[in-house]
Amino acid sequence: MNKDQVKGAAKDMAGKIQRKTGEAIGSDEQQAKGLAKQAEGKTQKKAGDVREAVHDLTRKP
Repeated sequence: MNKDQVKGAAKDMAGKIQRKTGEAIGSDEQQAKGLAKQAEGKTQKKAGDVREAVHDLTRKP
């Protein structure tokens, strides 16, 4: 696991919490911010996944 995978997963989780909190308090703004943070986290995690795959492919046996 690399740092982008870890940070991305953390952002995704934080966004999910923010979105659910927004739903609980009836705040559309917090829900939107949470969704945006989730999307950012998922994107960062995918970038880390790609980087990890490339690293695995280029590593000599």
